[in-house]
Amino acid sequence: MTRRKDTYIGYAPPFSLSAKAVGLVADIAAQMERFAIRMEQDDALRLRKANRIKTIHSSLAIEGNTLLESEVADIIDGKTVVAPVREIQEVKNAIRVYDAFEKLNPFSMDDLLRAHSLLMSALTDDAGHFRKGGVGVYSENGLVHMAPPADKVYPLMSDLFDWLKNADDHLLVRSCVFHYEFEFIHPFIDGNGRMGRLWQSLILSRWHPAFAHLPVENMVYSNQQAYYDAIAQSTKQGESGPFIEFMLEEIFKSVLQHKGEPLDDTVSDTVNDTVKTTPTQDGIIDLVRKNPSFTYDELAAQLGVGRATIARNIAILKDRGVLERVGEDKNGYWKLNK
Repeated sequence: MTRRKDTYIGYAPPFSLSAKAVGLVADIAAQMERFAIRMEQDDALRLRKANRIKTIHSSLAIEGNTLLESEVADIIDGKTVVAPVREIQEVKNAIRVYDAFEKLNPFSMDDLLRAHSLLMSALTDDAGHFRKGGVGVYSENGLVHMAPPADKVYPLMSDLFDWLKNADDHLLVRSCVFHYEFEFIHPFIDGNGRMGRLWQSLILSRWHPAFAHLPVENMVYSNQQAYYDAIAQSTKQGESGPFIEFMLEEIFKSVLQHKGEPLDDTVSDTVNDTVKTTPTQDGIIDLVRKNPSFTYDELAAQLGVGRATIARNIAILKDRGVLERVGEDKNGYWKLNK
């Protein structure tokens, strides 16, 4: 691990960079132009919409929203969805804040509060305001993290924004440090998780505009436990090095995943009206595209679900003609039908 060096004078959040993290910064930078070119292909508009749907669905699903990607797409398209009122409101709010995405300044604390007001409208009484009481992060095993007292929130956030705006560290690194420190401070009563992920995406978009259309949150959604483990490990170490490495790796994987082939009109990203796929089905499709030899058990391990869930969703994809098995179970492989 090496400590970062810069000329910034003022409070700087503690963090260290591993050799792997330094290499990931270079790797992401090297791949971004290919992703930007990908976003200019003929299907770019559909791809951006698909990515926006994935981003909204993933960030809310991490917080417990149960709506499917197809239902998020229907809400975006103005269609009626039968679901809990709060969950529909969460999606509508997320649509509003992402519609305002390009107008938000990632270096402005006022804009952070404005974004929270949009994101949490009608969901909490203090939308757009820092918390006035204590808050803790709990798991099924009890208290995981007790956030700083409410009277420390404003000065801590002011220091964090000052560092974000003025430090010399690469913006990729600063975005990760901000995300971790934001979650550590937990400045709001509710909405901290989705705001932290939103703000990192916003910071990244100021380094490269293509990040406005890259669903980093979808990668976090696929690796939720590792995400929480990285936060916990950083808190244990008293610095955000483990979280930086985790997020950079997720960003790199996301860039690689979304820079390549055009969208398949048969395998829908929920913007094609003929085929609606669930997140698990999307995950299966992505994985077998990368490795057609994956077994049921390997797919279940990769997606963090049970083997029965994989079998049920593969059966659906086979019935639709999207996926088929070629050869015997032991030595065969999966084929995606174009």
